[in-house]
Amino acid sequence: MSAQSTAALQAEIHRLKLEVHSLKTEQGSEISIGNYLLARLEQLGVTNMFGVPGDFNLGFLDLVEDHPTINWVGNCKEARLTFLISFGVGELSAVNGIAGGKSIVMSPKYVSTALKADVAPYIGGRTVRSPPHVQLLSVLILSSFDAYTIAARQFTHSQASLKNKDHAAAEIDRVLIDCITKARPVYLSLPTDLVTAKISTERLHTPLTRSPPPNNPQIESFVIDLIVKQFEEAEGDAVVLVDACAIRHGAKEELNEFLRETKFPVYSTPMGKTAVDENFERYGGVNAANNYYSMLASRTAFSQIYLGSISRPEIRERVESAKLVLSVGGLRSDFNTGNFSYHIPVKRTIELHSDNTKVQYAVFPGIGMKELIPRLTERLKSYHVAASKLLVPKFLAPVPKEESETITHNFFWPRVASFFKPHDVIVTETGMHDPNFALRNHFIYDGTGTANFGILDVPLPEKSVLVSQILWGSIGWSVGEDIPFSNINLFFDVHGLEPRKPAGHIVGRERVGSG
Repeated sequence: MSAQSTAALQAEIHRLKLEVHSLKTEQGSEISIGNYLLARLEQLGVTNMFGVPGDFNLGFLDLVEDHPTINWVGNCKEARLTFLISFGVGELSAVNGIAGGKSIVMSPKYVSTALKADVAPYIGGRTVRSPPHVQLLSVLILSSFDAYTIAARQFTHSQASLKNKDHAAAEIDRVLIDCITKARPVYLSLPTDLVTAKISTERLHTPLTRSPPPNNPQIESFVIDLIVKQFEEAEGDAVVLVDACAIRHGAKEELNEFLRETKFPVYSTPMGKTAVDENFERYGGVNAANNYYSMLASRTAFSQIYLGSISRPEIRERVESAKLVLSVGGLRSDFNTGNFSYHIPVKRTIELHSDNTKVQYAVFPGIGMKELIPRLTERLKSYHVAASKLLVPKFLAPVPKEESETITHNFFWPRVASFFKPHDVIVTETGMHDPNFALRNHFIYDGTGTANFGILDVPLPEKSVLVSQILWGSIGWSVGEDIPFSNINLFFDVHGLEPRKPAGHIVGRERVGSG
């Protein structure tokens, strides 16, 4: 049995054990609900909790400050870096960040008495047994106590509003599992009068599953046979197109092993950059936009990003003329697809997603890529000789020699590439694009968002990570995003810095990512 199959089976055993615990009366040692939540977060590897203190979460904050391994990182405003927030006004302020997490397929948790970390819910805290017609702090006049929970449903994958201690542990576990396995934000409302209520510790002995439900073996076998048949009919003339969800759903290791074994050419979308080692000999790069960047900077082209009709001609031709395109983790937003200009016929496309597989026009729900890819590797690795003969352009970005003293983007981004090292994290700012790329006083000037697109033309070192927000586009997000990292390279503009100055203060104060 493969390592992936063993992990999936173990995850299913843990899930079933938790269901059994939910059905039986729990006895033995006890723990407060607040500490139960912290224990689960600790088990998941959370070491820092970001948030804003408020009237309704101070009781829970006492538990956080006393916790031996989870560090409290106080923030100045909910919209920047927030996992733990207070009921009402705090919840609404955090919505922009939570909505961004949902749109770009990331998993902040938001806890209202409220939470955010690498794994993140939302906890809105208040006393649920308060008189129903009494106006309390931060409650909408003439509205109900659940108005904020209802609002959270629009921006989170799943929600839990704890109303009594009997189901608290099961509900906490449910939203945390959804947060991890779905890579989406979740919401947890923890009333102030339940923070110290005692429950059994029994469920803590069973780890939370980090894996999605296993694929149905019969359906998966049928799907694999169908995919292999497509490769046979294409005579091995296939390319792989990687995208954001291969990263978000933890399939990078399986994907890179597939590419090493099969040798198929691989290209990336803008949001899929760094899913594949950019020094890999079969990597054609991030096929990016000639017209797109010309519109922004009067520049020649992005090197190797696939962006539909505005890709470089040779990259577009190699991707769109292939007899078969294997899309892994596709996320088809406007900027990520060259304004929806893909010209790849459905009949020549196979799509692998976290929770379904699409072969031409047929969709197979519940057949996820993380478990499927290793089995495809075994069936398709015999194509490595033929696939190795398919031409792949080198992904290079030489520094041009320029006559002018003005620092242009044409010069700046290739020059920046020489400073990056393996394992670096590169965070780029987002936003609207200033069509005037004139540089002020010979310094690079980012008209908000330039870094998001300039970095696409730069080959990045092995094991590096690019963190960008091409889809959601919240200006200033990058300043706060760099807080958890120590080996960080941050590119932002003056517009992005102004609304995020308090996040910069946290960087200097906490040194969260430093080792």
